[in-house]
Amino acid sequence: MNLLDTFQISASGLSSQRVRLQTIASNMANARTTRTEEGGPYQRKLPVFETRQVNPFGDLLDQAMTEPVVTEIIDDNAPPVLVFDPSHPDADADGYVAYPDINLMEEMVDLMGTSRSFEANTKVVETTRQMANEALGIGR
Repeated sequence: MNLLDTFQISASGLSSQRVRLQTIASNMANARTTRTEEGGPYQRKLPVFETRQVNPFGDLLDQAMTEPVVTEIIDDNAPPVLVFDPSHPDADADGYVAYPDINLMEEMVDLMGTSRSFEANTKVVETTRQMANEALGIGR
């Protein structure tokens, strides 16, 4: 394992967490969206994570190292939440409005976890940079 592999893994983690943050922000911003271009209420979005080998041709340690990647963003298939509000422009004939099934508290918890993961990857990048600088200093 070398420093570049560490940077690559951390960069992939940062990128994946950025996508996750954007997805959470979109969910929170659209928690009350009752009408989309596709029709119907907004559907909560979920990133799908997978791992990818960093170096499949290296030694056993290199082959065991993986990095996270977001392969796609899917719609949550939860049914909408029906709220009785006959004065709403999107109310059906019975007076119910279909809102996205988005729990803002769950989104906030996901946001905090994502933020911590982003910070951890940032700390790894900073520590790796410091180690590289120290190694260069030893050679002087």
